[in-house]
Amino acid sequence: MGTALITWASSGIGKDLAYIHAENLWNLVLVARSNDDLQEVKKDIESKYSVSVLVLAYDLTETHAAKEIYDTIKSEKIEIEYLINNAWFGGVGKFYEREWSQDKNMILLNILALTELTRLFLPDFVAKNSGRIMNTSSTASLLAGPNQAVYFASKAFVTSFSNAINEELYDKNVTVTALLPWATDTGFWSRSGMDRTKMFQNTASSREVAETGYEAMMQGKRNVLAGVGFAWKILMYLIPFIPKSLLLSQIRKAQETNT
Repeated sequence: MGTALITWASSGIGKDLAYIHAENLWNLVLVARSNDDLQEVKKDIESKYSVSVLVLAYDLTETHAAKEIYDTIKSEKIEIEYLINNAWFGGVGKFYEREWSQDKNMILLNILALTELTRLFLPDFVAKNSGRIMNTSSTASLLAGPNQAVYFASKAFVTSFSNAINEELYDKNVTVTALLPWATDTGFWSRSGMDRTKMFQNTASSREVAETGYEAMMQGKRNVLAGVGFAWKILMYLIPFIPKSLLLSQIRKAQETNT
């Protein structure tokens, strides 16, 4: 069975990815902070599909979490075939005004947890010469983000890291896909305050993004844009040719909150 480990699987893109994987009748290991939310997802998936779901409630900003997840999976003798690093969060505001604890935890989750989980599972994938990894990045990774400086920078790391590791695996049957969604309706935006910015007024469907990412992962693609309209796709390709000062100014204005 092609078991998938999915982080932040209690809602949004991660939850949709869990259902998509279960539709293939493959088992799941689901990780998120809320055990109650995970148990609800587990109960519903197992009632609909002939699959087994293991839930692990962890806060991935805790530095011991990734290793404990890996050790638990090993002790349960579960073989992971798909690693989907989907856990992240963001926040809006000027860097010098934001609470440092929030941005520090953002770095721990968006960068460190993702990197450590990849490092823990990748040697197993290489040893058996089989496996797929998908890291949820963002279209934000293609830009610098005034008023979301740490979030944009963290996603730039995710895309760069994923692309580099994917190339290192050029001679293996193991791939790393970076999923680059447009702003997506995960329910997180309203909690973070990012829904009050112009950039996040038109969000993509989390199911649509999940389907696009899952298909790209299965095909072993390096990068995939998701939930991005045609006009915005063109703009993404034009970014290197736009004067940096103009680009940064427009992004700053698009990410000023509407009070």
